[in-house]
Amino acid sequence: MDEFQFIDSIKQKYYKQPSVIKGIGDDAAILRHTDEDTIVAMDTMVDEIHFSKKTTEPFHIGYRVLAANISDIAAMGGKPTSYLVSIAIPESSTLEQLHEIYEGMRALADCFQMDLIGGDTVSSNVLTITVTVIGTVKKDRVRYRSDAKIGDVIFVTGTLGDAACGLDVLLNERENLNKYTYMIERHRMPMPRVTFANACQTISRLSLNDISDGISSEANEIANASKVCLNINYEAIPKHHLLQEFSKEKVEQWVLSGGEDFELVGTVAKSNWDQLVTIAEQTNTKVTKIGTVEEDPTGNGVVLLSKENQTTVLNKSGYTHLRG
Repeated sequence: MDEFQFIDSIKQKYYKQPSVIKGIGDDAAILRHTDEDTIVAMDTMVDEIHFSKKTTEPFHIGYRVLAANISDIAAMGGKPTSYLVSIAIPESSTLEQLHEIYEGMRALADCFQMDLIGGDTVSSNVLTITVTVIGTVKKDRVRYRSDAKIGDVIFVTGTLGDAACGLDVLLNERENLNKYTYMIERHRMPMPRVTFANACQTISRLSLNDISDGISSEANEIANASKVCLNINYEAIPKHHLLQEFSKEKVEQWVLSGGEDFELVGTVAKSNWDQLVTIAEQTNTKVTKIGTVEEDPTGNGVVLLSKENQTTVLNKSGYTHLRG
């Protein structure tokens, strides 16, 4: 099967979104949005950097690379509508593996009625997948990191550290893997918080960030963009009960710097907290208050972590590309 036959094999028979005027089959796709802003997010995953064949099946590779982009759309308060895939394929890859990768993407895309509208296919020495997701958001409901205000409540969705725990379980080939199925699935098949973020449209101001690199990084991005102090209570950060089986040091690393939970961290005015809780209940989303937004005398933005009656500066941590 050559490149063009492969593209034809993954082409959708019909498009779900009325905004798609032209999808796969021409030089470019055509979308038409009239009363909303367009959001575009792109992410790249590379073999042995973002995933490993030891812990991840081809289906999960496709699922996770699309999930990472959908989560970015959710963090902006938007709704994902379509996506493009550029894939660099090594000679060792089989046709079955490639179709499994696309099946993983399609399975998640179907959850949000998203359309595959284009991309590119090339040969390479390393499996590399770049996905671009396009979404929409109401013009006055875009969520920016710079929208945190003094007095806001800091909150997170779900539980943190799960995906990192699941990866650790797989890498160390622990016995009784069935016991850790939930953690493993959180690593392999995270579910972006699109439904919750969209339901928050009734709240006029939120700051949001998706937890892809770890809350230590994401909280600092909000603090720096808003020029405020985020004071976080470590004990308040929600953690799955299975984490109790691991050392405190590991759990702290996973919770603060593990990343890839693709939950949301954000801030909301105190006057809107009860409304946010109601939205969380209506969308079956766990939401937890973990701190407050305070004034930062330096004016640069900082994150403080209160733990066991001690308060320290929480710096960015976790994996960083291109670190010297």
